[in-house]
Amino acid sequence: MEGEKNPAVYMMANRYRGTIYIGVTSGLWSRVWDHKNGTTPGFTSHYRLVRLVWYEHRISMEAAIRREKQLKEWQRAWKIRLIETMNPEWRDMHEEIDPVATLVEE
Repeated sequence: MEGEKNPAVYMMANRYRGTIYIGVTSGLWSRVWDHKNGTTPGFTSHYRLVRLVWYEHRISMEAAIRREKQLKEWQRAWKIRLIETMNPEWRDMHEEIDPVATLVEE
């Protein structure tokens, strides 16, 4: 997945219905790998947010950033509902990333 350029917004968690982090990236697989391996100090490494529980790809980085900002304003219950429509068990989806099936065009 090296060199991928697929803008995406994503949510990481530490466990089922645990702490949630929302992020945006142009290389989802690599960014999640960074979270899993704690290569960047901060919120996700402090709370051990190593499970990719939800993601969607966007047509542009600007669209992904808009979606990230929107989701960060949502109530926690709405975020949980969104996660559970894609991933009811909150399993780690890192190895299942599909940029085509999850592309949302605006």
